[in-house]
Amino acid sequence: MNGDNKKSLRVLVLVSILLAIVVVSLGAYTRLTHAGLGCPDWPGCYGQLDVPTTEAQIQKAESAFPDRPVEPEKAWNEMIHRYFAGALGLFILAIALLSIKKRKEGVPVLLPLLILLVVIFQAALGMWTVTLMLMPIVVMGHLLGGFTTLCLLFLLYLRLDPFRVPGGDIRLRGFARYGIIGIIILTVQIALGGWTSSNYAALVCVELPICQGDWIAELNFEESFDPIPPQRNSYEFGHFEHDERVTIHVVHRIGAIITTLYLLWLTLSIFFKASTFFFKSMALAVLAFLGAQVGLGISNIIFSLPLTVAVSHNIVAAGLMLMLIALTYSLARKT
Repeated sequence: MNGDNKKSLRVLVLVSILLAIVVVSLGAYTRLTHAGLGCPDWPGCYGQLDVPTTEAQIQKAESAFPDRPVEPEKAWNEMIHRYFAGALGLFILAIALLSIKKRKEGVPVLLPLLILLVVIFQAALGMWTVTLMLMPIVVMGHLLGGFTTLCLLFLLYLRLDPFRVPGGDIRLRGFARYGIIGIIILTVQIALGGWTSSNYAALVCVELPICQGDWIAELNFEESFDPIPPQRNSYEFGHFEHDERVTIHVVHRIGAIITTLYLLWLTLSIFFKASTFFFKSMALAVLAFLGAQVGLGISNIIFSLPLTVAVSHNIVAAGLMLMLIALTYSLARKT
């Protein structure tokens, strides 16, 4: 592949990564402002491509959806998220088509096609989020789908970059597998965060480091992670009882401790064993994102889930995952 074609594809992927970060951020904002059902249909909003604004449009919308009166602010939160998600889908389609066109010039094809399939399924999850009335397993899946799309785009960007660490760093070659384990642990923790959020369990424990009262007696693992909820007209604001939400929250906190300890060990081990500035700086970058994420998680509890902090908690989680992927990829390909 000639340099100009490769550069143009990398720019397209980079723009898509930035757009994916915006989409993930807007998704978190939509969820945290309880706007997931701001538009009770899909892909439009009350049967039109934008939010009903005129008196006639609002009257028509509320006649069609009598159980869902128009709330313009929530509806706009939802639709803006959909607009950006739709734009991202078009960018990913362009990446896939360009990769197929340039496949004989050494451009990866399977990864762009996988990203396209993921974003198509992600669109279906977006639809089911609305049609299944915020069913927790679907909401969590939609969150993970957004993270997966972002991470695969970032991996594609790394694969399009021929950079190698000068001289490598042979002392670190064995750490690539530990990086993969870290990615798995962090993925589970992000999923637990999504389960906590989709079941409205973020504020059920308001003390640190553990829940208030006799929280151990309240733990109920039998139903707290059941993916098939009881039949409800809507799952907005959750369906679990207090003890089940406590269980979900406590497990998320335990997961945070395990994730933090493992990534601390990994990054500090790499930092002290590395002989190159590249890997030392990569380890410090992961460590910085980890510290920020822990601080935001604690702030969510202390300040009762302020919107800015809660959204930032999602964004920094994405950043932490990207940095960990970059570190692991570099350990596997550049040492």
